[in-house]
Amino acid sequence: MKIIVSGGGTGGHIYPAITLIHELRALRPEAQFLYVGTSRGLEADIVPKEGLPFHIVDLQSFEHHLTPANFLRAGKAMLAVGKAAKVVRDFHPDVVIGTGGYVCGPVLMAASLLHVPTLIQEQNVVPGITNRILAKFVTKVAVGTEGAVRHFPAGKTVFTGNPIRREVMLAQRESGAAAFGLDPEKLTVLVSGGSRGARTINRAMVGILAEAARHPEVQFLHVTGKAEYEDIRQRLAEAGLAELPPHIKVEPYLYNMPEAEACADLVIFRAGATGLAELTARGIPAILVPYPYAAENHQEFNARALEAAGAARVILNKDLTAESLGSLLAELLTEPEKLQAMAAASKKLGRPEAALEIAQMALEIAK
Repeated sequence: MKIIVSGGGTGGHIYPAITLIHELRALRPEAQFLYVGTSRGLEADIVPKEGLPFHIVDLQSFEHHLTPANFLRAGKAMLAVGKAAKVVRDFHPDVVIGTGGYVCGPVLMAASLLHVPTLIQEQNVVPGITNRILAKFVTKVAVGTEGAVRHFPAGKTVFTGNPIRREVMLAQRESGAAAFGLDPEKLTVLVSGGSRGARTINRAMVGILAEAARHPEVQFLHVTGKAEYEDIRQRLAEAGLAELPPHIKVEPYLYNMPEAEACADLVIFRAGATGLAELTARGIPAILVPYPYAAENHQEFNARALEAAGAARVILNKDLTAESLGSLLAELLTEPEKLQAMAAASKKLGRPEAALEIAQMALEIAK
C-alpha cells in the first residue's frame, strides 16, 4: 500500500499528519509513505527528522480580497496542480490525506482528478477556504469538532475529533512533574503560546509570576517560545525575579509537552485546534487567549466552542493584561469546584481515539 500525506505551514497541520502516519503504520506496517509540503513551512524541518520521504510543491497563499497578486498566485496554483499531478502519478498512491495548509490544495485536487481516493482532516470549528473548496472533490472529510460538520457536504463528512499523539495519553503526572523539578502534589499552571511563543501572554505573565513568587502553594511552568525567552527573563529580572524560586519554571521551548500537560491542573494557551484536542483528551481546564490574526479568526471560534461547553474561559488578546489574567487565575485557583467542573466538561469533549478512527477511514476508502 502507498499513501501520500500533505499538510503544511504550521505545526497545527504537520503534527496531526505525522500522528496519522504513525497510526497507519501500526495498522499497515508494509505501507509506504510520501509527505508532500512546501520549502517554506515548518514541514521542511520537521518531516525529514521523522525519517519520512519528503517532496516539495511550493504554493503561495491567497489574499482574502481581490488583488493583482492573487492573479499571479492563481497562475502559480495551476502550475502547482500540474506538479502535484506528476507526483501522484509517479508514486501511484492508494489514498491521499490532507491535514490543512495551502499545499494541500494542489495535492488533493490533483489526486481527485486522477480518481485517487482522498481524505481531508479539518481541525478547526470554521474551516479555511482551501478545505471548503476541496470538500466538493474529495472522497471523505473528517472533522475535529461538531461545529465544523455544517460547513461540509453531509454525505461525506464524519465527526471524528482531532488526532493527537499517543504520548499525550501515556504521560503520567508523577513522571511529568519530575521531568521539570515540580511537586506532583501542588496545583500546577502550564503557560504556553505555542512553538513560537505569544508576546501578549508572555508579558502579562511577568506580573503574574512576580506575584506568584510569594505564593509557593501554586507552581508555574511557563514556556515563552525561543524568540521571546531572553526578553522575558530580562523583564522578570527587572521585576525582582533574576533568580526564580523552585515553584516557578520558565523555559524557551518544550520537546516533551505531553509530560507538561500530564502534570497541569490549568493551562493558559492560545486556541490552536491540535493543542485543544490534547487538552480535552486529558480533561484539562483552560484559560484561552485566541491568536487574533489566525485565518478566518478560527482560533476564537475554537476557543468559544470550549467556553460554551464549560471547559474553558476566554480572554481576547486585546483584553489581556496582568490584571485581567491575574483576576481570572485567582478565581479558578481558589475555587476548586470550578476547576473540577471545567475538567469534567473538557473530558466530555475529548476524542483520544480520533487518530485511529481517521486512519481506519483512510484505509476503508483506499479499498
